[in-house]
Amino acid sequence: TWGALSLSRGGKMVYQRYVEIGRVVLLNAGPDAGKLAVIVDVIDQNRALIDGPKSGVSRQAIGFRSLALTDLKVKIGPSASSAPVAKAFEAADVANKWAATAWAKKLATRAKRASLSDFDRFVVKVNKQKAARIVNTEFNKLK
Repeated sequence: TWGALSLSRGGKMVYQRYVEIGRVVLLNAGPDAGKLAVIVDVIDQNRALIDGPKSGVSRQAIGFRSLALTDLKVKIGPSASSAPVAKAFEAADVANKWAATAWAKKLATRAKRASLSDFDRFVVKVNKQKAARIVNTEFNKLK
């Protein structure tokens, strides 16, 4: 049927990140935006109970629209309290693994660019011009 074809491509599932207990998520809305948390329990089809004791996120129910699923997982039981979640978070070395991802690096770069002053943006522009000038002169030597 068409439903089966739309779920898989060449025998492989389309989705790799599932909403599951222990999935590390990035909050993308609210006062904790940009922080990591762990799904502790799934409340219903729209909300999950999350906890982020090591990242400063309080235990709360939050909608899936405010979450972004990451590739990282920790091993915890259903409805685990904050202490086991924190222990699993540390044991899995989630903070360092997250910092090594391209996603985290892109967010850090975006935050750094947003915090640049006018003079810093000018310096970046001048350095880009210098690099382009060097590349163009070397390229023209090849002609």
